[in-house]
Amino acid sequence: MKRKLTAAIGIAGMMVSIAACGGEGDGGSDKGGADAKELTVWLTVDAQNNWPELVKAADDAVKKKHPGLKINHEYYGWPDKNAKLDAVLATDKAPDVVEMGNTEMLGYMVKGAFAPLDQGKFDNSDAWLDGLKASVTYEGKTYGVPYYAGGRVANWRKDIAASVGVKTAPKTYKELTDALDKIQKKQGDKFNAWYQPTRDWYAAMSFVYDAGGAIATESGGQWKASLSSPESLKGLNEFKNVVDKYMHGDKTKDESDRYIVYGQGKSAMIFAAAWEGATAEDPKNDKTGKLKGNLENFVMPGPSGKNMPVFLGGSDLAVPVKSDAQDLAAEWINAFAGSSGQKGLMAKGNLPNNKTDLATLKNDPKTAVPATAAEANWFVPMAPGWGQVEKAQILQTMLQSIGTGKKSVEAAAKEADAAIDKVINTK
Repeated sequence: MKRKLTAAIGIAGMMVSIAACGGEGDGGSDKGGADAKELTVWLTVDAQNNWPELVKAADDAVKKKHPGLKINHEYYGWPDKNAKLDAVLATDKAPDVVEMGNTEMLGYMVKGAFAPLDQGKFDNSDAWLDGLKASVTYEGKTYGVPYYAGGRVANWRKDIAASVGVKTAPKTYKELTDALDKIQKKQGDKFNAWYQPTRDWYAAMSFVYDAGGAIATESGGQWKASLSSPESLKGLNEFKNVVDKYMHGDKTKDESDRYIVYGQGKSAMIFAAAWEGATAEDPKNDKTGKLKGNLENFVMPGPSGKNMPVFLGGSDLAVPVKSDAQDLAAEWINAFAGSSGQKGLMAKGNLPNNKTDLATLKNDPKTAVPATAAEANWFVPMAPGWGQVEKAQILQTMLQSIGTGKKSVEAAAKEADAAIDKVINTK
């Protein structure tokens, strides 16, 4: 499930009142509220619709320890979530637990909206997936708990691969490109052997990190863009090579309707969120009538010889700094997203928040591909101005310039670095 930072840039004004009462230290403020009689938990409709029994189990576990406790739940949709949260955080009636998309966390942590938590109090925290741990960490402190994750995998049509003599999913990047070359030659120039939207920065940055590059690096508390480093340029050049050779659609598009395009039958492969293949073969989207049972997920091999590092999307749980029941809120989070909760979430098709549970999924053929793919992962720079980078769509602009040939890889990367450097350290 894709999460984008959509509202963190708009919270600066509302944070004036938050800063006045923020807690210090590593374990919260004087608002522990261990004896509070009421707890308010805000989650998205994903929990309400897909795993309400896990919410109830967490409630029951906490109420057993705190007889008489009342737990209130509110559920919101992703499009309007942050506007609602921003409004309530400006008042004295903040909820005690909130669900955040993992790329949404940073702006709120920078502005002091969430209370620092004691990481050691949460199950499996020493084994949190690296990308998820990064999403809840700012300036050495922990401000949230990873809830669940969704990764990215390669997906292709077995029938088209078989038509050029390839009957098993590729294990190496050379095997992949050799197969794609054969497919492209057979299908012709109007076909996408690999439908890879140019503006899809999640995929493009996987090439960058696979090559040893990075969007930006930190030194002495300051961040500096590094897309024009030799390593990053190597990754960007390979991404351009993919787009030039295999992507014959509109090179100004992003990935938002990729599963729909895939379902139209003019593509042999995508590198996408794990749910996109299954959604493409849904009868509502499959315009070929041939995709059901004919699509295959596999771990995306990287040009480096290792598995391609993937961006981990997902959700985190945080405690607003204005909560009067921070200790109870932390208890509830651990009951919900701790060991027992993770098993329930995995049973619903989610990736867990930690490496220990992830390892168990690798033994099941149904979950081995996304679990293996998620082991190598990356996350956005946890820099104070990252939200401004996303808001300005600097990466998308760079990639479109590269994909359309408007600028060379080197020139586009240098320009993007300059734009990033202007805002990345700005709170």
